[in-house]
Amino acid sequence: MRAPEVSRAVAAAVSTASSLGLAVDDAIVLHDSNRLTLRLLPCDVLARVAPVANQVARFEVELAQRLAGSGCPVAPLEPRVEPRVHERDGFVVTLWTYFEPVTPREVPPADYARALERLHAGMRGVDVPTPHFTDRVEQAQRLVADRDRTPALADADRELLGDTLRSLRRVVGERGGAEQLLHGEPHPGNVLATENGLLFTDLETCCRGPVEFDLAHAPEEVGEHYPDVDQGMLRECRILVLAMITTWRWDRHDRLPNGRRLGTEWLGRIRAALDRDGPDARG
Repeated sequence: MRAPEVSRAVAAAVSTASSLGLAVDDAIVLHDSNRLTLRLLPCDVLARVAPVANQVARFEVELAQRLAGSGCPVAPLEPRVEPRVHERDGFVVTLWTYFEPVTPREVPPADYARALERLHAGMRGVDVPTPHFTDRVEQAQRLVADRDRTPALADADRELLGDTLRSLRRVVGERGGAEQLLHGEPHPGNVLATENGLLFTDLETCCRGPVEFDLAHAPEEVGEHYPDVDQGMLRECRILVLAMITTWRWDRHDRLPNGRRLGTEWLGRIRAALDRDGPDARG
């Protein structure tokens, strides 16, 4: 969020939590992107705040309730208040359980794979309307084509991203195979290591597609421990996902720290992957 919005979003979260009987004397910003993530103290609640136009919050709350109720490894909502979306001062506010980070360490790939497999198993039992993964690819394609949104992207790099997104969207889509509800972005930043095991957060990116699309967001070693993976599709999905996240880094509104440096680095990785995997990866 932009600076003027941040202070208003913090105030909306604090006033919402206080009105529900939670004690709030301080709010610590944990993450700032398209929505703000805060730790409210001393009640120790995680608040997520987004502009009111972002109605994905309602979907996320409903899905989190259903998945948690079926034993899926997802971060739960704050149990001391009613599980719903709160609107205040032009923002939607949702309240979640805060988990104190455990001792920093790399999550073992086998544990990561088992947790993601459990999540996918639970998601197969949930029937909710969600976008297809190709819809998310199309969003990236539109961004690449929009020179006003991506003014710093060189012509050769714009062509590379556009061609990669278009060809791999088609190649992966034509492979067929089973599709199901997916997390959409189960990368390490959306995984909490808690005393009770791994939990997935940020369900707003859920979509439908092959499990390989989800696995493409996880560290490479995770795919070696997930059962019955189509390794060819996974390789294609990894390049496709890399092209998508590279595109986001060139958006002039992107707020990820060092985002432009990462975007430049990832362009090089895309070229290397396409050269390594040959014509098939290019579609």
